[in-house]
Amino acid sequence: MDVRHYLQFKDFTRHEYEYLFERTRWIKDLFKRYVPYQPLRDRTLAMVFEKHSTRTRVSFEAGMHQLGGAVITLMTRDTQMGRGEPIEDVARVITRMVDIVMIRTFEQEIIERFAAHSRVPVVNGLTDEYHPCQILGDIYTYIEHRGSIAGKTVAWIGDSNNVCNTWLQAAKIFDFNFHVASPAGYELEPERGESYESMHLEIFGDPIEAARDADLITTDVWTSMGFEKETEERKQDFARYCVNRGMMAVARPDALFMHCLPAHRGEEVDAAVIDGPQSAVWDEAENRLHTQKALMEYLLLGRIKTQGELWST
Repeated sequence: MDVRHYLQFKDFTRHEYEYLFERTRWIKDLFKRYVPYQPLRDRTLAMVFEKHSTRTRVSFEAGMHQLGGAVITLMTRDTQMGRGEPIEDVARVITRMVDIVMIRTFEQEIIERFAAHSRVPVVNGLTDEYHPCQILGDIYTYIEHRGSIAGKTVAWIGDSNNVCNTWLQAAKIFDFNFHVASPAGYELEPERGESYESMHLEIFGDPIEAARDADLITTDVWTSMGFEKETEERKQDFARYCVNRGMMAVARPDALFMHCLPAHRGEEVDAAVIDGPQSAVWDEAENRLHTQKALMEYLLLGRIKTQGELWST
């Protein structure tokens, strides 16, 4: 099978996502029933971290172990990358020794360069521009709770960061409406996606209007990694962009709330929302594990026949 990478959400088709979601459902069911499933017993995942991580590290490491494989974790400071070894050389060496690589790094260009010299699949665990594994888990979670996301409205409230950019790509693939409300100076960058001017996107100056009649409201921290020096300024700029009960009240009655975590209660979201009955945050976090297991299985083994029909997404 040709080597496939997962560097942006748009790297897969809707049909491939339908397959991945069916595999996710099957793999998660086995997990919940404590039934072992280890198709990757002879495979090794290398995880390369240039940024700190909790959910990405735990979900990939636990996932690979549960699939029967082994994991090697590399921190930049502990390798020759931290001393300036070219990323192309790192890729040439590491990918002769392992079967799949997950990278959590800074610029998208870094992971693109690594993948260009890799002999094995490369997965984007997060870059400054995109976070495809997060949205993979988020959309699966929505389907799990509410069914098809096609034709629905997803409202993004806050900084137009890598997660927001990835939602924009997903809107085109899954044919849903994407509302974005960000303070002045933090808006979407047009070059982040060809969907920017598409029928799927609507920009709002008022976060309440962006949330109105939404089926899903989602957000992220006001200060992403690498922007810590701007924390106090951002708190002032984003003061109107806290997802609270009033904002949830203008959404649809069965609207869900999601957050990629970590969350700061009282800033981008009120405790009453993230800990309330409309929050799917904890299912969302867990589903990173199951969707990424399906992803690694697909990248390494290709399509596997599963009994049952594919979900209608």
